[in-house]
Amino acid sequence: MDLQFTGLTKRYGEVVAVRDLTARITPGRITAFLGANGAGKTTTLRMLLGLVRPDAGTALIGGRPYRDLPAPRRAVGAVLGPDAFHRGRTGRDHLRILATAARLPGTRVQEVLDAVDLTAAADRTVGGYSLGMRQRLGLAGALLGDPQVLIADEPANGLDPEGIAWLRRLLRDAAAEGRTVLVSSHFLAEVTRTADRLLVIDKGELRFDGDLAELAGSGADAAALEDAFLKLTSGVPA
Repeated sequence: MDLQFTGLTKRYGEVVAVRDLTARITPGRITAFLGANGAGKTTTLRMLLGLVRPDAGTALIGGRPYRDLPAPRRAVGAVLGPDAFHRGRTGRDHLRILATAARLPGTRVQEVLDAVDLTAAADRTVGGYSLGMRQRLGLAGALLGDPQVLIADEPANGLDPEGIAWLRRLLRDAAAEGRTVLVSSHFLAEVTRTADRLLVIDKGELRFDGDLAELAGSGADAAALEDAFLKLTSGVPA
Protein backbone atom coordinates (compact mmCIF):
# COMPACT_ATOMS: atom_id res chain seq x y z
CA MET A 1 0.00 0.00 0.00
CA ASP A 2 1.75 3.13 -1.17
CA LEU A 3 1.51 6.74 -0.02
CA GLN A 4 1.06 9.48 -2.59
CA PHE A 5 1.45 13.23 -2.07
CA THR A 6 0.44 15.41 -5.02
CA GLY A 7 0.80 19.18 -4.92
CA LEU A 8 0.19 19.14 -1.18
CA THR A 9 -0.03 22.65 0.27
CA LYS A 10 -1.01 24.05 3.67
CA ARG A 11 -1.00 27.67 4.82
CA TYR A 12 -1.54 29.16 8.26
CA GLY A 13 -2.29 32.80 7.56
CA GLU A 14 0.72 34.18 5.75
CA VAL A 15 2.91 31.23 6.71
CA VAL A 16 3.19 28.42 4.17
CA ALA A 17 3.78 25.28 6.23
CA VAL A 18 3.90 22.94 3.22
CA ARG A 19 4.23 24.06 -0.38
CA ASP A 20 3.39 21.95 -3.46
CA LEU A 21 4.85 18.71 -2.05
CA THR A 22 4.77 15.77 -4.44
CA ALA A 23 6.25 12.35 -3.62
CA ARG A 24 5.40 8.66 -3.65
CA ILE A 25 6.40 6.23 -0.89
CA THR A 26 6.38 2.54 -1.69
CA PRO A 27 6.16 -0.63 0.44
CA GLY A 28 9.07 -2.74 1.55
CA ARG A 29 11.42 0.11 2.43
CA ILE A 30 11.99 2.50 5.32
CA THR A 31 11.56 6.10 4.21
CA ALA A 32 12.95 8.74 6.56
CA PHE A 33 11.33 12.18 6.48
CA LEU A 34 13.99 14.73 7.42
CA GLY A 35 13.78 18.42 8.21
CA ALA A 36 14.51 20.93 10.92
CA ASN A 37 11.90 21.78 13.55
CA GLY A 38 9.14 23.72 11.81
CA ALA A 39 10.10 22.47 8.35
CA GLY A 40 6.63 21.00 7.71
CA LYS A 41 7.10 17.32 8.56
CA THR A 42 4.39 17.00 11.17
CA THR A 43 1.92 19.09 9.16
CA THR A 44 2.47 16.79 6.18
CA LEU A 45 1.87 13.68 8.29
CA ARG A 46 -1.24 15.19 9.84
CA MET A 47 -2.64 15.96 6.39
CA LEU A 48 -1.93 12.37 5.34
CA LEU A 49 -3.91 11.12 8.36
CA GLY A 50 -6.84 13.45 7.80
CA LEU A 51 -6.16 15.55 10.90
CA VAL A 52 -5.43 18.72 8.92
CA ARG A 53 -7.23 19.77 5.75
CA PRO A 54 -4.85 20.77 2.93
CA ASP A 55 -5.40 24.04 1.10
CA ALA A 56 -4.43 22.36 -2.14
CA GLY A 57 -3.33 18.96 -3.39
CA THR A 58 -3.94 15.48 -2.06
CA ALA A 59 -2.42 12.97 0.35
CA LEU A 60 -3.54 9.41 -0.39
CA ILE A 61 -3.04 6.01 1.23
CA GLY A 62 -3.44 3.17 -1.23
CA GLY A 63 -5.14 5.60 -3.60
CA ARG A 64 -7.65 6.86 -1.00
CA PRO A 65 -7.83 9.66 1.54
CA TYR A 66 -7.52 8.38 5.09
CA ARG A 67 -11.19 9.17 5.78
CA ASP A 68 -12.27 6.78 3.01
CA LEU A 69 -10.32 3.76 4.23
CA PRO A 70 -12.83 1.03 5.18
CA ALA A 71 -10.84 -0.17 8.22
CA PRO A 72 -8.29 2.56 9.00
CA ARG A 73 -6.52 0.87 11.94
CA ARG A 74 -6.02 -2.27 9.87
CA ALA A 75 -4.56 -0.17 7.05
CA VAL A 76 -2.52 2.45 8.92
CA GLY A 77 -0.79 2.58 12.28
CA ALA A 78 0.42 6.03 13.32
CA VAL A 79 2.40 7.55 16.19
CA LEU A 80 2.37 11.36 16.23
CA GLY A 81 3.72 11.95 19.72
CA PRO A 82 4.24 10.44 23.16
CA ASP A 83 1.45 12.26 25.00
CA ALA A 84 -1.87 11.12 23.48
CA PHE A 85 -2.86 9.16 26.58
CA HIS A 86 -5.05 9.51 29.65
CA ARG A 87 -2.42 9.57 32.37
CA GLY A 88 -4.72 7.89 34.88
CA ARG A 89 -5.26 4.78 32.76
CA THR A 90 -2.97 1.80 32.63
CA GLY A 91 -1.15 1.02 29.43
CA ARG A 92 -3.19 -2.16 29.04
CA ASP A 93 -6.50 -0.30 29.46
CA HIS A 94 -5.44 2.32 26.92
CA LEU A 95 -4.85 -0.41 24.35
CA ARG A 96 -8.08 -2.22 25.26
CA ILE A 97 -10.05 0.95 24.55
CA LEU A 98 -8.34 1.40 21.18
CA ALA A 99 -8.95 -2.24 20.27
CA THR A 100 -12.62 -2.05 21.22
CA ALA A 101 -13.17 1.19 19.30
CA ALA A 102 -11.56 -0.32 16.18
CA ARG A 103 -13.37 -3.68 16.58
CA LEU A 104 -10.09 -5.51 16.86
CA PRO A 105 -9.71 -8.77 18.79
CA GLY A 106 -8.79 -8.31 22.44
CA THR A 107 -5.96 -10.80 22.04
CA ARG A 108 -4.05 -8.17 20.06
CA VAL A 109 -3.51 -6.13 23.24
CA GLN A 110 -1.16 -8.66 24.82
CA GLU A 111 0.48 -9.37 21.48
CA VAL A 112 1.46 -5.75 20.92
CA LEU A 113 2.52 -5.30 24.56
CA ASP A 114 4.92 -8.18 24.04
CA ALA A 115 6.04 -6.77 20.69
CA VAL A 116 7.07 -3.44 22.22
CA ASP A 117 8.48 -5.01 25.40
CA LEU A 118 6.00 -3.25 27.68
CA THR A 119 4.28 -6.21 29.32
CA ALA A 120 5.98 -5.71 32.69
CA ALA A 121 4.63 -2.14 32.90
CA ALA A 122 1.25 -2.76 31.27
CA ASP A 123 -0.76 -2.52 34.50
CA ARG A 124 0.88 0.68 35.70
CA THR A 125 -0.77 4.03 35.02
CA VAL A 126 0.60 5.96 32.08
CA GLY A 127 1.27 8.95 34.33
CA GLY A 128 4.17 6.98 35.81
CA TYR A 129 5.70 6.06 32.44
CA SER A 130 8.96 7.55 31.21
CA LEU A 131 9.04 9.28 27.82
CA GLY A 132 10.56 6.15 26.27
CA MET A 133 7.80 3.96 27.72
CA ARG A 134 5.15 6.30 26.33
CA GLN A 135 6.82 6.05 22.93
CA ARG A 136 6.58 2.27 23.16
CA LEU A 137 2.92 2.49 24.16
CA GLY A 138 2.24 4.72 21.16
CA LEU A 139 3.89 2.17 18.90
CA ALA A 140 1.85 -0.61 20.51
CA GLY A 141 -1.31 1.31 19.65
CA ALA A 142 -0.12 1.79 16.08
CA LEU A 143 0.52 -1.94 15.71
CA LEU A 144 -2.86 -3.08 17.09
CA GLY A 145 -4.49 -3.49 13.69
CA ASP A 146 -1.47 -5.26 12.15
CA PRO A 147 -1.40 -2.41 9.59
CA GLN A 148 0.14 -2.36 6.15
CA VAL A 149 1.39 1.21 6.68
CA LEU A 150 3.37 2.39 9.71
CA ILE A 151 3.86 6.14 10.23
CA ALA A 152 5.86 7.53 13.14
CA ASP A 153 6.77 11.13 13.99
CA GLU A 154 10.11 11.21 15.86
CA PRO A 155 9.61 7.77 17.49
CA ALA A 156 13.18 7.60 18.84
CA ASN A 157 12.69 10.60 21.15
CA GLY A 158 13.18 9.48 24.74
CA LEU A 159 14.52 6.04 23.89
CA ASP A 160 17.81 4.87 25.38
CA PRO A 161 20.42 3.14 23.16
CA GLU A 162 18.84 -0.27 23.76
CA GLY A 163 15.43 1.17 22.88
CA ILE A 164 16.76 2.76 19.70
CA ALA A 165 18.27 -0.57 18.62
CA TRP A 166 14.92 -2.24 19.35
CA LEU A 167 13.07 0.41 17.30
CA ARG A 168 15.48 -0.13 14.41
CA ARG A 169 14.70 -3.87 14.41
CA LEU A 170 10.97 -3.20 14.59
CA LEU A 171 11.04 -0.86 11.60
CA ARG A 172 13.29 -3.13 9.56
CA ASP A 173 11.10 -6.15 10.27
CA ALA A 174 8.02 -4.18 9.20
CA ALA A 175 9.66 -3.19 5.91
CA ALA A 176 10.91 -6.76 5.33
CA GLU A 177 7.32 -7.97 5.66
CA GLY A 178 6.35 -5.67 2.78
CA ARG A 179 4.83 -2.87 4.84
CA THR A 180 5.17 0.81 4.01
CA VAL A 181 7.23 2.59 6.69
CA LEU A 182 7.49 6.38 6.94
CA VAL A 183 9.42 7.83 9.89
CA SER A 184 10.21 11.47 10.57
CA SER A 185 13.47 12.02 12.40
CA HIS A 186 16.23 14.46 13.20
CA PHE A 187 18.65 11.78 14.49
CA LEU A 188 20.86 11.63 11.41
CA ALA A 189 23.19 8.96 12.80
CA GLU A 190 20.26 6.62 13.32
CA VAL A 191 18.83 7.45 9.90
CA THR A 192 22.03 6.18 8.26
CA ARG A 193 21.57 2.85 10.07
CA THR A 194 17.85 2.49 9.42
CA ALA A 195 16.56 4.25 6.32
CA ASP A 196 16.64 3.13 2.70
CA ARG A 197 15.17 6.29 1.24
CA LEU A 198 14.97 9.94 2.24
CA LEU A 199 12.59 12.84 1.85
CA VAL A 200 14.17 16.13 2.93
CA ILE A 201 11.91 19.11 3.52
CA ASP A 202 12.91 22.69 4.30
CA LYS A 203 10.53 25.59 4.92
CA GLY A 204 7.70 23.45 3.62
CA GLU A 205 9.37 22.58 0.30
CA LEU A 206 10.71 19.19 -0.73
CA ARG A 207 14.49 19.45 -1.31
CA PHE A 208 15.39 15.81 -1.90
CA ASP A 209 13.57 12.56 -2.73
CA GLY A 210 15.78 9.54 -3.30
CA ASP A 211 17.92 6.78 -1.86
CA LEU A 212 20.16 7.40 1.14
CA ALA A 213 23.27 6.58 -0.92
CA GLU A 214 22.34 9.21 -3.51
CA LEU A 215 22.51 11.93 -0.90
CA ALA A 216 25.17 10.73 1.53
CA GLY A 217 27.35 8.55 -0.71
CA SER A 218 27.90 4.80 -0.64
CA GLY A 219 29.40 4.95 2.86
CA ALA A 220 26.33 6.81 4.16
CA ASP A 221 27.85 7.73 7.52
CA ALA A 222 26.33 10.35 9.82
CA ALA A 223 28.90 13.04 8.97
CA ALA A 224 28.30 12.68 5.24
CA LEU A 225 24.54 12.81 5.70
CA GLU A 226 24.82 15.87 7.94
CA ASP A 227 26.95 17.70 5.36
CA ALA A 228 24.53 16.84 2.57
CA PHE A 229 21.50 17.75 4.67
CA LEU A 230 22.92 21.16 5.59
CA LYS A 231 23.74 21.91 1.96
CA LEU A 232 20.12 21.23 1.05
CA THR A 233 18.62 23.35 3.80
CA SER A 234 19.09 26.90 4.95
CA GLY A 235 20.13 26.10 8.50
CA VAL A 236 23.91 26.16 9.03
CA PRO A 237 26.35 26.34 6.11
CA ALA A 238 28.17 23.05 5.53
